[in-house]
Amino acid sequence: METATYTIDATDRTLGRVASEAANALLGKRSVHFVKNRALPMKVVIENASKLNLPARRTEGKVYTRYTGYRAGLREMTMAEMLAKKGIAAVVKKTVDGMIPRNKLRAPRMKNLIVNE
Repeated sequence: METATYTIDATDRTLGRVASEAANALLGKRSVHFVKNRALPMKVVIENASKLNLPARRTEGKVYTRYTGYRAGLREMTMAEMLAKKGIAAVVKKTVDGMIPRNKLRAPRMKNLIVNE
């Protein structure tokens, strides 16, 4: 089985719609060779990520949290801060990552995601 490439154009689309389509393709559900217990060699390329439709209400309202492991180590970052610090690719990858099941196949599937700005 050779590597297939699935391209998504993100121009004027919302983040969630693009991310759910990418997650669906990464899971292999768009392939005739779909198997639940295997990460298929399906590359997903998201084009024009910088042209996503991100309203100001979403960028200032969405808060990403993470825990450092230390006492009082809860860190928060808004989407606007993440866009300024890490770029749109990190936001898209984090959104798609949240839609992939938490198991051993998550890391190999996420390696097949390519986000082009």
